[in-house]
Amino acid sequence: MIPSPAALSGGFTALFEGFSAVEATVGVLVVSVVAAVGMEFVVLRVARRYVSHTDTGYDDIVIASLRAPLVVTAALVGVYVLTQVPAVRASVIVEPRLLDAVFGRPSLSVIVLVWAYAANTVVNRVVAAVNAEGGRFDFAPVFSNVWTLAVLVGSVGTLLWLWGIEITPLLGAAGVAGIAVGFAAKDTVANFFGGIALYFDDTYKIGDYIVLDDGTAGTVIKVGVRSTTLLTRDEVLVTVPNAALNAAKVTNESAPQRRRRVRIPIGVAYGTDVDEFEALALDVAAAEPLVLDSPKPRARFRSFGDSALQYEILCWVNGPTRRRRAQHQLNRALYVALGDAGIEIPFPKRDVAVTTAAAPSPADGESARGSDAGAPDSDVGAPGSDADAAPADSRAETS
Repeated sequence: MIPSPAALSGGFTALFEGFSAVEATVGVLVVSVVAAVGMEFVVLRVARRYVSHTDTGYDDIVIASLRAPLVVTAALVGVYVLTQVPAVRASVIVEPRLLDAVFGRPSLSVIVLVWAYAANTVVNRVVAAVNAEGGRFDFAPVFSNVWTLAVLVGSVGTLLWLWGIEITPLLGAAGVAGIAVGFAAKDTVANFFGGIALYFDDTYKIGDYIVLDDGTAGTVIKVGVRSTTLLTRDEVLVTVPNAALNAAKVTNESAPQRRRRVRIPIGVAYGTDVDEFEALALDVAAAEPLVLDSPKPRARFRSFGDSALQYEILCWVNGPTRRRRAQHQLNRALYVALGDAGIEIPFPKRDVAVTTAAAPSPADGESARGSDAGAPDSDVGAPGSDADAAPADSRAETS
């Protein structure tokens, strides 16, 4: 049967009956210290001994993060509860009207702040531990940021209520301010909700190699409330707003698994023994350290080209960032191996015919100039003109 508050008050009154003010104050402090020491050396020690035998490390994180708030709460709750008992309030040195302001509310405020810090710490550490394992159901770091914001708002609201500050006008002012801030910082708000959408969609996580539709590619090294930071192959940091990522087409080349296929196009001359070539190409791919043994490399005859048999060598590497290097190594090895085996790699050939025009001779030039000079005379002496008639008549008379 649970005792009533009156019975508890009577019990505390009987407990401190006959005590002076100094003795009652010392008794309150002793009870608080004993509660804190008991929590530290009895309860927490037993809990640590129990979780040390478990397989997971999450319970160790919880116990380590909650150690400080449990001890502080055990000490301060004793002070708060005992100072609310009428018998104690009448017996301690401090005046009853100052007791609540000096010991009561400050004790509860410290408890609220300590637990808010512990709640934020334990969640962030658990999220970091889950991300470090690289499991399938890992939490995006943006969840930690959202949780921190929620804890901050909740703790501030609790403290205002605890100290008797009316929060209704503050809520109204906060609503108006929220509308103004929403219009002024719409991009920031869009980035915030874009990050939440990316988290719930499980688009990517830290360590993934992603490619955007504009060609930007890199490894995700940081996921924040406003933006995501990528590290490119040129070791350049690129910060992309979450709103842009949420609206863009994102190709995650590290999911659902990190291995990626490499395609090596190559052409061989017509008349090549295809069985010999395929066996040689597969041996070269299998000998490359970057190429995975499973799935095994394959050679595929794709088409009949204009001057070559078009092949494609398919193999797998462990990670998207190794594809370029694997292509380089395989191209070098194939070129050397085909050259040693006498297998021709054809390339387009073009025949170019050059013709030289003969230079004109001097005689041809003079005749051309003569014909040009006689042209005006022929025009002047046109048939049927008066100028032609006179010479004709004179020649007739002479004969």
